[in-house]
Parts: sequence; structure tokens; C-alpha cells
Amino acid sequence: MAGMLLRRSLLLWIAALTWLCLPPAATACPFCSGGGQTLTGEVNLASMVLYGTLTNAKLGTDTSDGTTDLVIDTVIKKHEILGDKKTVTLARYVPTDGDKKFKFLVFCDIFKGRIDPYRGIPVKADSDMAKYLAGALAVKDKDSPARLRFFFDYLDNPEVEISNDAYGEFAKADYKDYKDMAHKLPADKVAKWLQDPSTSPIRFGLYASMLGHCGNEEHAKVLRSMLDDPDKRVTSGVDGILAGYSMLKPKEGWDYIHGLLKNPRKDFTTRYAALRSVRFLWEYRPDLVEKKQLVEGVSQLLDDKNMADLAIEDLRKWQRWEVEGKVLGLYEQASHDIPIVKRSIVRYALTCPKEKSKAFVADLRKKDPQMVNDVEELLKLQTSTETSTTANTTTAGGKPLTK
Repeated sequence: MAGMLLRRSLLLWIAALTWLCLPPAATACPFCSGGGQTLTGEVNLASMVLYGTLTNAKLGTDTSDGTTDLVIDTVIKKHEILGDKKTVTLARYVPTDGDKKFKFLVFCDIFKGRIDPYRGIPVKADSDMAKYLAGALAVKDKDSPARLRFFFDYLDNPEVEISNDAYGEFAKADYKDYKDMAHKLPADKVAKWLQDPSTSPIRFGLYASMLGHCGNEEHAKVLRSMLDDPDKRVTSGVDGILAGYSMLKPKEGWDYIHGLLKNPRKDFTTRYAALRSVRFLWEYRPDLVEKKQLVEGVSQLLDDKNMADLAIEDLRKWQRWEVEGKVLGLYEQASHDIPIVKRSIVRYALTCPKEKSKAFVADLRKKDPQMVNDVEELLKLQTSTETSTTANTTTAGGKPLTK
């Protein structure tokens, strides 16, 4: 019994590890990092949000029961308990030493009829924070393209807190949410961001994909120069740059991607970025490159023992059974005698409806029944997780939480 539990725990661990290596479900921007809770989301969850100046801090018997007055400049989110008050006393001791250079964004719950502040964010007195959040709440019930167009204007805000929060709104949005809106964006402005040395590399993918929609021939040159720049080529966002370039120059873009896929001398990071761009083209933009070409490109990775499992899994999910012979032939190759690769081959064979795969599984079940049983169980776990993720995504719809 203990042995069975240990084996199942091991299978769950392998399933989790395998899941990390698989292409993510399309629930967020494919070219963004992060995507956690945004300020708008926090405002939606709070009972009340106030913006103003902290003053008159009084220390009680200890710091937990002191008080501080908040002189309200702006009510970001109102609760009936506030009434017409212009100042509220918070049950927190927050000494500001009369510093008028900062104001505070204060998130509150209401507990037993009292205001309970649980988070305060200091911002400069001349901050755009109040305006930003008021605007974000004003568009919270609009469709995703309208909401994201609002946040686009704050991506280059000089306040890091605001700029990062606007980026976070894109990071948690699906590509389909900004695809159509991106056609109307100011291309020169986006290109300037990409060429600005102060732009964080984690934003390259998002900005490049935007430029792919609104740009022209000259902007395609900007993206190509980034791909040819050895310093930018090793940063994050290369998949988005490849995708953006392919949108503006489909043939040239695909030739570039294909060249990376078939070149075994390229490092793993670069070829993986190319693979991610292929996933994007397959999932979102099948109008740019024929699927037959995409399959041929991904198949270039099958001979690479470090990437074969990733390629096989994509081919399995896409149900590309025409490469069955190539995939199954890898099982006996010494170069691919790696557990994760072998499991991916068996997973492909278990899913493939063709007779050769059925015969492969039947033969392997005689030689190594434990291997087949384990992969079958992993496949069931993975399918269950994917189904659950899809259901949750459909329910949430990528929209912000509201109270």
C-alpha cells in the first residue's frame, strides 16, 4: 500500500513537472511576464479605497492600536460608512513626520461597523495615481479592447507603480483581447518604446506584437534589427519580436523562425523562443503561415534530445499524425534515451489513432507495462487539468473581478 502511494506521489510530481514544460493554456498574454493581481483588481476587492494625506499620527500603548487621520483628497471607491466626511481616523499608527511630498492610497475593509485599513501605498503628492485608478474604474465594465486601450496610455507613465500596473493589465489579458485594438495604436510611439534603452526587456514581446498589427515596412525593419542584435536576441520577448515581424513580413518572418528551428548550433533559449512563436502562429494567426509549414518547422526539433519532448507534445496536441514514423523511431535511439523524451513518445503513441502507434503501444506494454501504465495515468491527469483550466477560463472570461 505504501509503495502504491509513493508511486502515485511520484506520478503527480512528474505530472507537475511535465505540465511546466507544456505550452500554457491561452488564458493570458502569450508574450508577457507576470500577470498577478493589479491595482484595479485590488480596488474591486476592497470595500473602500481612499486617497489623501496622512496626518496627526498618535501612538497608543503599542503601534497596533495607534491612530492616524487621513485627510481625503479623492474617494476612489466609496462605502456608505464614509458619508460626507472629509477626514477619517484610521486605527493605525503611521508616522509621516509632516512630510507633504507624499500622499497615500489606502485600501479598507469594513469590519463590525468600523473602517479597517489593511494596505497603504505611498505615492508622490503630484502623482497621477488617483486619476489613473478613477479612470480604470470608469472603464471596468467596458469590453476588453476598450479597457486595454485605456491602460495603453499609461504604459509609459513616469511613475513605475502606474506603468507596471498598466502592463499587468495586458499581462493577464488574452491576445484576442487586444488583437483588434492594436491595429489602431500609434505605431511610431510603440517603435520608440522598443528602441528606448530604458525599456525593460520583459516588455519587448508585448510591444513587438502590438507593432506587428499597427506597423508598416519601416517598423518591420525595427523588429528585424532587434532580432539581429546579439544583445537583444538573448533577452526575454524574442518570441513576441518574431511574431510581430511575421505579422508585418509573413514570408521573411517564417524564414527567420524556420532558420532558428533547424539550426542545432543555436542555444536552447533562442530555439525555444522560435518554438513559442510557432505556437502563437498556430493558435492565433493561422492566416500568416500554412500549418503544414509550421509542422515541418517544429519537426526540425525532433532530432535535438534537449527539445524533442517539447516538439513531440506540440505535435501530439495538434494531432499531427503524419510524423508518426519519425516520432516513434526516436524511442530506440541512444541519443534520446531520456525518461522525459521517452514518456513524450509513448504519450504521442497513446493518443495517435493510427495502427502503427497502436502496435507500438501493444508491443511496449509487453516489454515495459509499468512504463505504459504510468504514462496513461499521467495523460489522464494532464487531460483533467487542461479541462479544468479551460472551464475556469470560460467562466472567468479574462474580465476583472467586481464586487
